[in-house]
Amino acid sequence: MTRLSVEMLAADPVEPITSAGHAQLGIAVLAGIAVIVLLITKFKMHAFLALTIGSLALGAFAGAPLDKAITSFTTGLGSTVAGVGVLIALGAILGKLLADSGGADQIVDTILAKASPRSMPWAMVLIASVIGLPLFFEVGIVLLIPVVLMVAKRGNYSLMRIGIPALAGLSVMHGLIPPHPGPLVAVDAVKANLGLTLALGVLVAIPTVIIAGPLFSKVAARWVDVQAPDRMLPQRPSEDLENRPGFGATLATILLPVVLMLSKALVDIVVDDPTHTVQRVFDVIGSPLIALLAAVIVGMFTLGRPAGFTKERLSSTVEKGLMPIAGILLIVGAGGGFKQTLIDSGVGQMILDISKDWSIPALLLAWLIAVAIRLATGSATVATISAAGLVAPLAADMSSTHTALLVLAIGAGSVFFSHVNDAGFWLVKEYFGLSVGQTLKTWSVMETIISVVAGGLVLLLSLII
Repeated sequence: MTRLSVEMLAADPVEPITSAGHAQLGIAVLAGIAVIVLLITKFKMHAFLALTIGSLALGAFAGAPLDKAITSFTTGLGSTVAGVGVLIALGAILGKLLADSGGADQIVDTILAKASPRSMPWAMVLIASVIGLPLFFEVGIVLLIPVVLMVAKRGNYSLMRIGIPALAGLSVMHGLIPPHPGPLVAVDAVKANLGLTLALGVLVAIPTVIIAGPLFSKVAARWVDVQAPDRMLPQRPSEDLENRPGFGATLATILLPVVLMLSKALVDIVVDDPTHTVQRVFDVIGSPLIALLAAVIVGMFTLGRPAGFTKERLSSTVEKGLMPIAGILLIVGAGGGFKQTLIDSGVGQMILDISKDWSIPALLLAWLIAVAIRLATGSATVATISAAGLVAPLAADMSSTHTALLVLAIGAGSVFFSHVNDAGFWLVKEYFGLSVGQTLKTWSVMETIISVVAGGLVLLLSLII
């Protein structure tokens, strides 16, 4: 494999909120994370308040002016809520429609009837992988949560036995497989062949998702033996509900946003002309907001009407669907604020400066840089985009195969050990009703397994092809 010193890598300069030295900034990052963990675990403080205080503490320890630290936090909170907040709300409405109409019951009953208890985790990882192909991780979660929780409850399974395979399927797609935004950006940055990257990505993804999903779920279920939380569990409609939607109509409603977003990705690849009418149309209907909004509106007819819902009942269902997610929105937003504070503090530049004397295999270097940025910022997409920009010069003398593997190495590193500065961490914790410690032992370990296994397979492939 190509070997190259990091001194050859170039990056655009950043303007940090503080000019603190590397030692002070490193201590500030550790201190900010420690404050969050301590407030949540020791003092039982709400995660939203803990993340807010931890972000301000990070700025203070780094020597940043308080007004700039506040601006970074609020900017990150606002952009995160703007990016996923409406999607979470629409997903919650769709989930409530599925539950109250009996549509989710229909899917759960059909899955339970067709799949044996032994094959259920494998069925969940397959469903999650297919649904997660074109979706942002957060969108995939809000679409799958009703099914995961209800399968676990009705089948009397440990939540981890069902939930971990579903999360693994979503996360592997998010990190490795185009047309996800991260891999697509990396493909463009290093000028890799999209088709070859997709083919090798699938080759790496299959064993990775098997190990991190169904196999690890056996261990995770022993470590954290919890049942589906009633707080987020859609209840089975009352027995006086005379009719419920058919399996086909329900599945089509769930898959509608998936199809719309996947269609947009395919049109972007095939047409590749932002001014073309077809691409402009699909850019609109395939955006996550419009796709999920369309599914909600269609669901009112395909789910509500067969169940005999009146206009008043539909309105009540929408209102009830939004009620449980207020806390989740604030926590996820605060996680985004903490992430932005880290980024604006100059953590990425610090990592680049510290690693100037490294000289290691190119694919391993790409993986390590993505890991470092992921640990520091909490965002897989930020890690992918930043690492791709940093290691792009590595691809100049690579074959097309190794360039594709470089993309996958970056993607594998970008999902390493999700923790308290990752919005996905808080989504999983809140939806599954876990403590911080339980989330670390299940979700965080699963993410690390995905990263290490996928990274190892990429290095292995580089020796063979």
